[in-house]
Amino acid sequence: MSGGFSTLSVKLGDDATGWRLDRALAVAIPTLSRERIKALLSSGQVTGPKGLSRDPSSKAIGGTPYEINIPDPTVAHNLPQDIALKIVFEDDYLLIVDKPAGLVVHPAAGNFDGTLVNALLHHCAGRLSGIGGVARPGIVHRIDKDTSGLLVVAKTDRAHEGLSAQFAKHTIDRRYMAIVTGIATSGSVDAPLARNPHDRKKVAIVENGKRAVTHYSLIEPLREASLIECRLETGRTHQVRVHMASIGHQLLGDPVYGRMKPAHRALLKRLDFSRQALHAARLGFIHPVTSETMSFESEMPEDMQVLFTELAI
Repeated sequence: MSGGFSTLSVKLGDDATGWRLDRALAVAIPTLSRERIKALLSSGQVTGPKGLSRDPSSKAIGGTPYEINIPDPTVAHNLPQDIALKIVFEDDYLLIVDKPAGLVVHPAAGNFDGTLVNALLHHCAGRLSGIGGVARPGIVHRIDKDTSGLLVVAKTDRAHEGLSAQFAKHTIDRRYMAIVTGIATSGSVDAPLARNPHDRKKVAIVENGKRAVTHYSLIEPLREASLIECRLETGRTHQVRVHMASIGHQLLGDPVYGRMKPAHRALLKRLDFSRQALHAARLGFIHPVTSETMSFESEMPEDMQVLFTELAI
């Protein structure tokens, strides 16, 4: 798919006169982000009424056509793999996946294949317009391998840019269901997080870490445990797991941050429940291209439902 290009012709509206050219073209072509437009201009891929246009800050001429040569996306290094996925929603710009526990989101050391990215490359074959010129799905947030639930993935530059901006502004509605030790109430944890200076594989509350805020509320008390909802104001690595452990409500089954009573350990062993009891149950955002309000919900997976039933009072 690499080596060729497609040519896109677009006529700017009269009201675009005097705008920066990169802005005008980005508005006219919703599938390309402004950064991608800048790169295309700088590399001599845009022709306007006065010939080749290389300066992103030059003034647009409204009511006139522009031609943009868009190089075919280069092939991503990761291999497409036919891995079953539960797709909750999909359009030309993004998709929502309900990820099962055990599936790694992105290839990394120790997990170079068999990941969500490999699965998406297969699922979206020929339908990725390219993120930064590479045919790959745009991962704008991640959830841990052994956490289940909803994840939004960008298919175009514009969607990737728009979703990333919403995550940066903390306007995404992200809610998790968790089963924790002890009887929880409701409250908030506002504690900065960073890599544990003594163990880089762990995250810890660190004074000069990144701001992290988790709001939690009790859904139902259980036997020496609780089903809670956690609403993320920020989205740091291991945020729910570390924050809840810091106030004495460790996630059941958490192999890194969990400390459980013998009765809970015995129950988890009997059920063969070997992951943190955490599920990304709700995801809401503004569609980055259509501006539609999007909201999705996912029921707790079977393993967490069985654990919940066993602990019910």
